[in-house]
Amino acid sequence: MLAKVLSSSVIGVDAHKIDVEVDVSSGLPVFNIVGLPETSVKESKERVKSAIKNSGYSFPMDRITVNLAPADIKKEGTGFDLPIAIGVLAATGAVPADYFKTHLIIGELSLDGTIKPIRGSLPAAIMAKNKNCTGIIVPRDNGAEASVVQDISVYPAGHLSEVVDFLRGLNPIETLKTDISELFKKSSEDPLDFSDVVGQEHVKRALEIAVSGFHNLLMIGPPGTGKTMLARRLSSIMPPMIIDEAMDTTKIFSVSGKLGINEALVTQRPFRAPHHTISDAGLIGGGHIPKPGEVSLAHNGVLFLDEFPEFRKNVLEALRQPLEDHHVTISRAATTLSYPSSFMLVGAMNPCPCGFMLSPFKECTCSLSQIKRYRAKLSGPLLDRIDIHVEVPAVPYNKLMNQSKEESSAEIRKRVMASRQIQLKRFNRSKVICNSRMSNRHIKKYCELDTTSQNLLLSAMERLGLSARAYNRILKISRTIADLDGKTDISPEHISEAIQYRSLDRETL
Repeated sequence: MLAKVLSSSVIGVDAHKIDVEVDVSSGLPVFNIVGLPETSVKESKERVKSAIKNSGYSFPMDRITVNLAPADIKKEGTGFDLPIAIGVLAATGAVPADYFKTHLIIGELSLDGTIKPIRGSLPAAIMAKNKNCTGIIVPRDNGAEASVVQDISVYPAGHLSEVVDFLRGLNPIETLKTDISELFKKSSEDPLDFSDVVGQEHVKRALEIAVSGFHNLLMIGPPGTGKTMLARRLSSIMPPMIIDEAMDTTKIFSVSGKLGINEALVTQRPFRAPHHTISDAGLIGGGHIPKPGEVSLAHNGVLFLDEFPEFRKNVLEALRQPLEDHHVTISRAATTLSYPSSFMLVGAMNPCPCGFMLSPFKECTCSLSQIKRYRAKLSGPLLDRIDIHVEVPAVPYNKLMNQSKEESSAEIRKRVMASRQIQLKRFNRSKVICNSRMSNRHIKKYCELDTTSQNLLLSAMERLGLSARAYNRILKISRTIADLDGKTDISPEHISEAIQYRSLDRETL
């Protein structure tokens, strides 16, 4: 007898519909799985066999053939255990096939029939809705994640017997509903606040500009000046995520296995801070079975690289393409995958190997050649893609002892939000959402300069030897500074401030 069960397979960050066809026929007892299954899928036959027996059902001692169609898509993961088990039971007449045409089933089985959580439940639920399925059966621990998809019934199940009883009509499974608006309301405020940082007003200003226009930023300063402290508070001044951003980010966390059990949605912008020993595959993504890297996990958030020059040079150079294109393409012999990677890069580095080149308190012990070798780890093309370079000097002791109240993150965030609203209104008919994403066409339209501003920028270009990309970066930063000031036109003051944020281009550093 033949049975067909709807399931899914995740490729990249999107799920694809898979038909699990199970045929049970007379012959020697053989259990074959075909349709380009990966190793974990091939091993599911042992889990399925034990789960069916240990759940109190009869496993057929016949020839069983499972086909995962379409056969040209590579099948990975353990989410096919439950649909295969249900297909075997349906092929033997143990369960009716009424639900199979309209309900999608995913889940991993333990040997006792318990349904364990899997990766990619959210993409599977989105795909099920797009394919006009009326419901989806998922592991109980994935129920909250799948239930953020509206207009589809989500049935969380904890055991194979629950699913069988549900399909037989003996015991209904209560559908799970999630109020997305409540998830955003319950999202806890960031405990880190800019009011904790004493001094560094010009660095805070640079961070405010960077967040307003989603500009990449590099902080240069001696150890202990607060670079990491400032970076970790960026999330507290960033605009809240909208539902589309939250869904895109949650999909990446879901397929990576980074989403917590019973966590429904990522409602706060991610902040990723990988160690400098990370590999290029760990940062960009890849592996034998390609998975998203840190640049994708930081999608719609911040990727913070502390001790920037300590990262291997090939790892840093791999950042150039995602910084420009805002997505990562991973090609393998069998497939090509694309992961979104629209993030704000924030780096922190010492000015020299010993760290005290700019310190007024300690003397630098590095030679000029050592400093040049240290700086050479950051190539010109990579630095061109970082909009803002800002120096972070040591804070004087008398400033540290000052008890005056510093500006809070909430106050800074109000100005950032006002600037973002101006940008959203400006680009309302295009895919661009912030100034850093402006194309050359947008720059010509929205970054017109008067004669004084043009002469000022021309002088800076000639004196600093800036590239065409750096020229465009200065214009984008100037546009963001003008938006923060609530000005329609870019003035020479805005250009001057933008130029000073190209520290590494100056001959004096």
